[in-house]
Amino acid sequence: MNTIKVMRGTFFLLLTVFALGVCPAADKPPNILFIMADDLGIGDLSSHGAMDMRTPNIDDLMVSGCRFSNAYANCPVCSPTRAAFLTGRYPDMVGVPGVIRTHRVSNWGYLSPEAVTLPQVLKKAGYHTALIGKWHLGLVEPNTPIGRGFDHFHGFLGDMMDDYYKHRRHGVNYMRLGRKMIDPKGHATDLFSDWAVDYIKQRSDQASPFFLFLAYNAPHTPIQPPEQWLGKVKAREKGINEKRARLVALIEHMDEGIGRVLAALKASGQQDNTLVVFTSDNGGQANVGARNAPWRGEKQEMWEGGLRVPTCVHWPGKIEPGARFEGDSMTMDWLPTFAEVAGVNCPEGIEGQSLWSAMNGRGSDPGERALIWVRREGGSKYGGQDYYAVRRGPWKLLQNTSLEPFELYNLENDPQESTPLAKSVKERRELESLLREHVRRAGFIPWQGRVPDQERVK
Repeated sequence: MNTIKVMRGTFFLLLTVFALGVCPAADKPPNILFIMADDLGIGDLSSHGAMDMRTPNIDDLMVSGCRFSNAYANCPVCSPTRAAFLTGRYPDMVGVPGVIRTHRVSNWGYLSPEAVTLPQVLKKAGYHTALIGKWHLGLVEPNTPIGRGFDHFHGFLGDMMDDYYKHRRHGVNYMRLGRKMIDPKGHATDLFSDWAVDYIKQRSDQASPFFLFLAYNAPHTPIQPPEQWLGKVKAREKGINEKRARLVALIEHMDEGIGRVLAALKASGQQDNTLVVFTSDNGGQANVGARNAPWRGEKQEMWEGGLRVPTCVHWPGKIEPGARFEGDSMTMDWLPTFAEVAGVNCPEGIEGQSLWSAMNGRGSDPGERALIWVRREGGSKYGGQDYYAVRRGPWKLLQNTSLEPFELYNLENDPQESTPLAKSVKERRELESLLREHVRRAGFIPWQGRVPDQERVK
């Protein structure tokens, strides 16, 4: 494996692009396939140390492409990370500081009508844009996939499914083809994989490139793998407990679906001109058996385990197999990255920065920028308020609810975030100042919008 060390002041990834004389913007833009798992812990892939897991298709992407060592989700929960991905912005800067939910009392976001989305950006380069799978950024117009720029939507509008086979949330059917309600049969993971395969086949003879955002519900709760997959795990992993076995089976089932999608790319002759990214929206949920090793924390928490996500990029002939990218990245960086690859301009005011130039040794060091995380949540634990983390270089200031004090860590010396530093450390004041300015700016952004009438959407 080619390992590239990225020291402070250097943001470099060994690729073959310039050695081959290839400039993405000068040639026909590639297809883009962006695969996002839901609540996949960074320790829950066999490529990342899970000894009881078999994920050969994701593992192959990690080995045959560039694996990221320090990839961060923009939030330890779902909606804000997805908003950041689709807008290139911090989620509270586009009205999504927390999870968008079905009922007003528990809803903590509304995607700003003024935000420019990734499919809108890529259409400038002639892309056909599609979302297959989970949306989770709104249930009514204009905040549906079609309303926010996707040409094709085949999937689930809501947050989590109460059942992977029935596809309902609170008894309401949020499955859609475009804007039409549908009621398909089968496990949601299989459906999303099948629909992605169909879409790739349909685009194989089209002149325009495609952008496909394939967003799985797996392995989000309920942990409901097909019984045959659960049986295979139990037969292979002697002594595994039921909770862990179910999660392993759900992840392995998703990996098989990803393998079918990648096989469709190859069979249709589109593999060599398709840039593939795999990632997760946040860390895993520990009480259902997820593991975020070697990091502390989990989903909903600002510890590294809630924020770090398995990530890789694959593009045959353009990205050196076995490469390692040691720099920091965030989910919001993909919009400007894809815009640069496609040869189009980014929207003004975004906080994300393109990884493409940096990957080729020409970009700025992400260690020089501050990274900020936010989540708003209700209930007595959170009080309907935001809680935050902010990092610059090795220094990280965090809290895990709005009701607890901030703690400062040096990740270089204490990567497990085990020993908070004294309040007198000067870096604490600098991070506090950065966070205050972000809070001030985000305070101008509305986050409350329409929540649908449940009777109307049934």
